[in-house]
Amino acid sequence: MYFERKAYDKLKKWKNEYADRYAVLLEGARRVGKSTIAENFAKNEYRSYILIDFSETSKDIIDCFNDINNLDIFFLRLQALTGIDLYKKESVVIFDEVQLFPRARQAIKHLVKDGRYHYIETGSLISIKKNVQDILIPSEEMKIQVYPMDYEEFCNATGNNYSILKTIYNTNKSIGQSVNRKLMRDMRIYMAVGGMPQAVEAYVNGDNFSMIDQIKRQIIKLYEDDFKKLDPSGKLSSIYHSIPAQLAKGVRKFRVSSALGKRKNISDDKLIYDLIESKTVLSSFNTTDPGASISQTRDFDSYKLYIADTGLFVTLMFIDRASADNELYAKLLSDKLPANLGYLYENLVAQMIHTAGRELFYHTWEKKGSTHYYEIDFLVSSGVKVSAIEVKSSGTGKHESLLNFRKKYSKNIKECYVISQKDIGRKDNIQYLPVYLTPFMC
Repeated sequence: MYFERKAYDKLKKWKNEYADRYAVLLEGARRVGKSTIAENFAKNEYRSYILIDFSETSKDIIDCFNDINNLDIFFLRLQALTGIDLYKKESVVIFDEVQLFPRARQAIKHLVKDGRYHYIETGSLISIKKNVQDILIPSEEMKIQVYPMDYEEFCNATGNNYSILKTIYNTNKSIGQSVNRKLMRDMRIYMAVGGMPQAVEAYVNGDNFSMIDQIKRQIIKLYEDDFKKLDPSGKLSSIYHSIPAQLAKGVRKFRVSSALGKRKNISDDKLIYDLIESKTVLSSFNTTDPGASISQTRDFDSYKLYIADTGLFVTLMFIDRASADNELYAKLLSDKLPANLGYLYENLVAQMIHTAGRELFYHTWEKKGSTHYYEIDFLVSSGVKVSAIEVKSSGTGKHESLLNFRKKYSKNIKECYVISQKDIGRKDNIQYLPVYLTPFMC
């Protein structure tokens, strides 16, 4: 099953404007749909294409790259072995799972310069990083990030009307409890399923949530296998698995020592960097001065981590069980889980802000005469001003941090938001939005 993906439109722009000068690398975590997007694009937009999947290709295909200095011979052998004719300026060659054969990626420089055909590469980032140490990375390569399916893509796949959400946002008026309740239930389905195409396909096909959960567990296992390629000790997996628990505790910043059960050392910083680079997680940095440029005042020693797909986050929440049953998912969908799930909604909002093309930032500062502190969950820049966001599962409370943030940085604030399950509203100069409207405020 193929779903409409935004990366497809980015590939169109690449083909129309850059493909004669650059190959394109679809990069992202495992199982986000890179290979499917690449092949469907090739089928629809080119006269012919050759797909070389380096996870299962033949030795004869591999041997073709021994003659890369003679491109006439290279292309003749490639066409003979695949039985596919290539047409100048009308064909594309896909190097799928290119991280498994770095020599092909290095060849891109010569292939692009030759100019006969176009080239698409795909690969998971952890493996790409591990296998590029001894090759020259081509400068003739542009990158397109592929994320898990965002909420708009999910709505298109499941037949929900996403465009009505933008209309609701633009009216900025309450839509009433019954409509909001229905839209929040749709949103919680996305939270439960997530945006990994395999899980979405299972949901569209009518599979139950136990089966969907098993698909997500298999994806997490693939990630763990990738982590072990970089870190056989298992530390990376421990850090990844600790993210929901640390968010649930409401800690001021991510604590590596809590994840690993020991004091942090210098090598742990590299593990965090590798994890962030894998695109399986999202990082949010504490900004020390929201009154200035938030991107220039990030504190690299103070950060939070989120799971890049909230559907996987849900599975990680219950990973200690043999499987998460349908009853548990039913409670999630009806908002009847007993725990305070503010941290689950926080992860969802982080994912939505990130897939809207924004970096993630937050801000903490100490309360005078107290060991406690104020915290703004997310900051989004808009020109020289910033918008402050607080995420709640219920939307109730006094929102002390937002009110004090407004006082402290009044000249720099565009808007203060509370994102929750509640209907649109406004009170005390705070804009209340249901979580499904988050993408439109970014």
